[in-house]
Amino acid sequence: MNPFETPYIIPLGAFLVAIVAIVSGAVSQAHARRIKAEQRMSMLQRGMTVEQIDQLFKTSKEDDPEDGPRTKDPLRSLGNARRTGIILVSVGVGIVLFGLLLTVIVNERDVLTVAATGLIPLAIGIGFFVDYNLQKRELSRFGLEVGADSPSSNLPR
Repeated sequence: MNPFETPYIIPLGAFLVAIVAIVSGAVSQAHARRIKAEQRMSMLQRGMTVEQIDQLFKTSKEDDPEDGPRTKDPLRSLGNARRTGIILVSVGVGIVLFGLLLTVIVNERDVLTVAATGLIPLAIGIGFFVDYNLQKRELSRFGLEVGADSPSSNLPR
């Protein structure tokens, strides 16, 4: 029997892909830290002070533990929830329609599982729309009305 004909090859392949992704992410982070350390060392050799180097590498307030965590923009969070909901609902509807069309084309009832699979992103997208409406209600309690003509629709992407 060919080893690639075993029913365990697909789960094994999935686990291998996950392991490769985790290992490559760790290697990538280590490489980025090494590059950053080499850049700092070369700057020190050229005569820059540690404070100058820290100021140069400081890209956001998130990196500075003294300033505390960065505050989130509520309108950006609202826009992200709406955008994610739209994408997930669209993907879910697309998968459901694809499954139904494929069922009609191949005339096999078992293919309806594809359409049922589309209900997962559809339900998650509906959850994002519920979250969007809850965030809108919460913002309106604080006196910030969000509508079609609000700045949230003009957020940079």
